[in-house]
Amino acid sequence: MDAQQLEDKLTCAICLALYRDPLTLPCGHNFCGACIQDWWGRRERACPECREPVPAGARPGRNVALSGVLELLRAGPRPGPPPAPRPPARAPPAPGAAPPREGGREGTPSPLRTGRLGVDISRARALDTWGLLKGSAQGAWDQLRARLEAAQQQTTQAQAQLQELQQQRNQIQSSACTLTSVVSGKFSRLQQALELRRASALRHIEAAKEEALAQAGDQEQQLQRHLEALAQYGHRVQHLEQADDQTFFQESQQLLEPPEPLGPLTPPQWDEDQQLGDLEELLSALCGLLLEDKAAPREPAEAPDPRPVEAPSPLALVPSTVSPLRRKLWQNYRNLTFDPDSANRHFYLSRQDQRVTHRPRPRAPAGPASFELWQVLCTQSFRAGRHYWEVRASDHSVTLGVTYPELARHKLGTLTDNIGRGPSSWGLCVQEDCVQAWHNGEVQRLPKESGRLLGVNLDLETNCVTFYSLEPQAKPLHTFHALFTRPLYPVFWLLEGRTLTLCQRPEATLPPGPQEEASALS
Repeated sequence: MDAQQLEDKLTCAICLALYRDPLTLPCGHNFCGACIQDWWGRRERACPECREPVPAGARPGRNVALSGVLELLRAGPRPGPPPAPRPPARAPPAPGAAPPREGGREGTPSPLRTGRLGVDISRARALDTWGLLKGSAQGAWDQLRARLEAAQQQTTQAQAQLQELQQQRNQIQSSACTLTSVVSGKFSRLQQALELRRASALRHIEAAKEEALAQAGDQEQQLQRHLEALAQYGHRVQHLEQADDQTFFQESQQLLEPPEPLGPLTPPQWDEDQQLGDLEELLSALCGLLLEDKAAPREPAEAPDPRPVEAPSPLALVPSTVSPLRRKLWQNYRNLTFDPDSANRHFYLSRQDQRVTHRPRPRAPAGPASFELWQVLCTQSFRAGRHYWEVRASDHSVTLGVTYPELARHKLGTLTDNIGRGPSSWGLCVQEDCVQAWHNGEVQRLPKESGRLLGVNLDLETNCVTFYSLEPQAKPLHTFHALFTRPLYPVFWLLEGRTLTLCQRPEATLPPGPQEEASALS
């Protein structure tokens, strides 16, 4: 070990100088007495190197051996003894004489012996110093190995963190690329659907305009003919005023009565709210494309949700999840249509009698079979078998149910509906804060549920009718059990401003059985 290495082993870790009055801590590390006291005055009472806490009552001891080594280093190398003078040459001893002693006097050590003793003492001192230094070096090597192991552990941990961070970066890049593709595809499909819907909406507006203008034209021609007849009658009367009495008497007898008044005219069927209402619902359905599953477009594994649309559109490409319960109910799905003759005057039917809207302005005078109540029947009725249908509501405050044909058409009191108010009908009313099940004038309040998409399952084999809420998931709301003895018609009530749409499924079929037991479905 050279001098530089020795000096490094004898250097204080705090002041980076040779130890002065070295003190040894319980953990075995050495520091200058003043350095460790100053260190503890500004920080916690622990070893500066290994951070091992030092008990409050423990006092570091002075390292006597290390202090001795430092004194030797600071004193420097000791000068050796002066060389002994060379003894004068002597004559060889006489034969038989005793050899002379090495010393001058008896009992006085010779210079040779004295030099060997100094070497032995120096060697002993060096061995002691080497032992002390070797012990300090071993401790330093142990500390260095511990630090190296800690550094290797940190290296392993940092490499693992770096690898994990790189994986996260790759995942972020891959996810961002996938999302970019998905969003671009969704907006592309949305633009395509918007363009198709725009063209369809314009066609509907144009058709409604032509129909309304045709009605207005017919009435205008009728008024023109009526005005012409009135004008001719006026001219004949004026002509008689200028004639003599005989001519007046003769021609007045032949003069017919004036034309009958036309009466109130039926205004053309043009409703801006209806056009905009349909458009708002279509746009809402299209905007739902952006809220669907973020997976790339693919063929849906499940059957699509039945939508109240007239023709296939890009909406059909959006996958939807159908619960096993709903899929089982679809096995008996029936496509229904509203009965125009039974609709209240404020009800407007559209989409081939598959949608009804309650509007403030009434239509033409009510027929004998129409409801004075805010209700409408379906054309179809069922006497046997299992039947299931679904409706989509624009908002709450709607009622759906089943009824016998004799359900009263007229108002009784202030009520605006009679579904479930008597023994011949069963109904479920969806309110804003709750759901109500009605039959025979008795009501059962149920918890609040979503009433936007609802289902009705009529099982005439087990004599029960069950109402379902289908959003966000399919679950039964209420079941009525009764002995049904006559044909049952689907019936609906809706508040002003509400819209109901009968959902259609292309694969729905008629139930088996004679025609009189289940009417033909459109």
